[in-house]
Amino acid sequence: MSSYNKLINNLETLKLEKFRSYLPNYIEEIAKKQIPFTDALLELTEKELDFRNERASKIQIAVSAFPFEKTLDDFDFDFQPSINKSQILEFQSLRYLENKENILLFGSSGVGKTHLAVALGIAAAKKRYITYFISCHDLITQLNKAHAENRLEAKLKHFSKYKLLIIDEIGYLPIDKQGANLLFQLINKRYEKNSTIITTNQPFSKWGEVFSDVTLANAILDRLIHHSSIIKITGPSYRLKDKMDVLENKKAATTNSNICTFWDSKKSTFFEFPQN
Repeated sequence: MSSYNKLINNLETLKLEKFRSYLPNYIEEIAKKQIPFTDALLELTEKELDFRNERASKIQIAVSAFPFEKTLDDFDFDFQPSINKSQILEFQSLRYLENKENILLFGSSGVGKTHLAVALGIAAAKKRYITYFISCHDLITQLNKAHAENRLEAKLKHFSKYKLLIIDEIGYLPIDKQGANLLFQLINKRYEKNSTIITTNQPFSKWGEVFSDVTLANAILDRLIHHSSIIKITGPSYRLKDKMDVLENKKAATTNSNICTFWDSKKSTFFEFPQN
């Protein structure tokens, strides 16, 4: 067996996949350009490292349980002018993770809170920060189940380990006192140790009603708000935007025709009828 074939086999054994795939063509380039051995080796190992980092990022994103994959590039900041775009983009530096800070996204339904939370989560996962996304309802359901099975401490430890935990939709469904107490225990364990992003449609003044206990609500808020950035989104719903875009397209299509189209907001549908 030639030295070249032995090298290829060694690279396969060492699982240096990209190194092996680039090597055949690169050998010719080394000879033509007279690239120094160390420079050639450096470039090949960097390609291998880039490949491994990209693969690890994809795996981290896959296990983070995001409901969809969207980035900040997909977000229409022009549609939500109340958002400080530069502040959101700054979060991509991930300094808030290093500083163990939280991000609280507050606004009515459909304004893009979950999109922003997912985008920031994906940015963290790409840098291989252990990240997990879960709705508040599912989180409390899991904590309640663990509590009933005498596994609460293990479950709290599990959710405490994530460098970034995203809790979506706090306030969309009522939370009883036990659920509030379990969530408080988790937030308390994560306090000043790891970062949490939450989305909520309820103003903080109403969290006492959401959690069925003012004292617990204040204790949760105290730990979330301390060392945090609060993003309040006051714009219209993206879902309405999409439907209005459809309406505009329909209007354009029916221009100079005898068909009139209108949007019924109560029934969330379009109606067409002939004009006189």
